[in-house]
Amino acid sequence: MSDYRDVTAILNPPPANKIGDGFRVHNFTPDGYKIDLDPFYLIDYNACINVAACNKQLGVHSHPHRGLESVTLVYYGAIEHLDSAGNTGIINAGEVEWTTAGRGILHKEIYESEFSKNGGPLQLVQLWVNLPAAHKLCPPKYQPIKRKDMGRYELANNLGCIEVIAGNYSGIDGPAETFTDIEMYNGRLNKGALVNFKFLNHHNTALLVLEGDIIINEAHPIKANQMVYFKPGDGKISVRATTNCIILLLSGAPINEPIVQFGPFLMNNNEELEKAILDYNYGEFGYLS
Repeated sequence: MSDYRDVTAILNPPPANKIGDGFRVHNFTPDGYKIDLDPFYLIDYNACINVAACNKQLGVHSHPHRGLESVTLVYYGAIEHLDSAGNTGIINAGEVEWTTAGRGILHKEIYESEFSKNGGPLQLVQLWVNLPAAHKLCPPKYQPIKRKDMGRYELANNLGCIEVIAGNYSGIDGPAETFTDIEMYNGRLNKGALVNFKFLNHHNTALLVLEGDIIINEAHPIKANQMVYFKPGDGKISVRATTNCIILLLSGAPINEPIVQFGPFLMNNNEELEKAILDYNYGEFGYLS
């Protein structure tokens, strides 16, 4: 029997779609590939593009959410967050913003003003993390996660580090407060690094390569912008860096509840979905210009 967790699929980025007026994303799930990564419902990947200088702050302007958490990880560029609960923040390269929509929020994610004026490379990942039924209508919350606040596990021989955003890696905790059991790490690995990861058997797990080349489980070569989807079960995940690289690991306990999605709402049934639409139309999510 192999010591490794089985690789179910190696996924190339689907064709890109434009989101708002500033993002060009590859949707790995739910539209790009029909894979089960519960509790991660949506994975949008803005592969690295060069943004021209502009006097207008482009991006995704005011829009609602209910029943989910929107998590944005920035690797290049800078994004500004504003929401109807009064939260604001700048997400610079290497940082994360974790917005719990809960019972309802309006927010916008646009280019930070200096980044807009100067332009430059932009690369980010946005996730929709499902909320369990018991917390679908929790109060909205905003967690800005600076790189200095992430857990950090240093690899021996100056071969890189694991940044822990959520969960725990080798005794190092991440700062994100989550409603379910979630592991989320950035691996910033130098050429020659060999790192092992072990998740609970029932977790749904994926790995996205943002930069560089790696070999998974000493058998599967993976290139930049590809995502690896693993079969739940026993076994470790081995990552060998064949170049300097950046990887994102996602693993979480499935919620195993029905999902009904319409636009930016993620609910458990049609009645809840209809209520979300009505509440939004009646201004129950607050106001954001």
